[in-house]
Amino acid sequence: MMSCTFSSSRFRLLSLLFILIICKNTAFGFAAKREFYQIKIYHFKEDSQRQRLETYLKEAYLPALHRAGIKKVGVFEPADDKDSLLYVLIPFKSADQFLSLPETISKDKQYVAAGKDYIETEYNNPVHAGFESIFMEAFAGMPALKVPALQSGHSERIYELRRYEAASEKLHENKISQFNNGELDIFSRLGFNVVFCGQVKAGGKMPSLMYMSSFENKAERDAHWKAFGSDPAWTKLNAQPEYAHNFLRADIYLLHPTAFSDI
Repeated sequence: MMSCTFSSSRFRLLSLLFILIICKNTAFGFAAKREFYQIKIYHFKEDSQRQRLETYLKEAYLPALHRAGIKKVGVFEPADDKDSLLYVLIPFKSADQFLSLPETISKDKQYVAAGKDYIETEYNNPVHAGFESIFMEAFAGMPALKVPALQSGHSERIYELRRYEAASEKLHENKISQFNNGELDIFSRLGFNVVFCGQVKAGGKMPSLMYMSSFENKAERDAHWKAFGSDPAWTKLNAQPEYAHNFLRADIYLLHPTAFSDI
């Protein structure tokens, strides 16, 4: 009887140790792999260019990305209609997937056929007036893109894209640390529906980070930021001296998703 009791106790102890080892490895050895993001910002000189590009994105580019394993691609337009721009947000599982994408889709016969107007455009009749490309790595505190479950119509939804520039690389890293160590938690608790957070690795205005939040409409967006500004946890976090002056300037872009956006 004593032998059975000892064996049972020993088994329970070994089981507990095994569980602790698994938990430790999960917490410290197998952190979620961070995604990468590209934002393309297309510029237009006339409406016909915009129409041609939207046709290309809807009928050729997004379907090709889907076939390449990229299931959720965001396409957005300025909410105020003042700028002739179109934003395309593409998530990647790895930097290699980003680098190999042009070759991947060039071998896609459906893409080549559907995208002929864009691919074979003449120099004197371009589809756009140029585009910017920004490449980012996801924050450790939000390693993957999250598609919000918004219920309002596409023309009502607000996707807020923000870019924070810092005066130095050290201050820039400090701002990312603030996100990972409290700011993202506050956004989540207050229902900001954050889509992604990324550290800019290549693009203009560096050092900088970009992130996107989303709301049912403009009034809800304004109410959320009012609540954030007076939130006790944010007030406490932002008052910590180690986070002082960790960004120099914020650029804010309010966007609507297009009817064919996946996000």
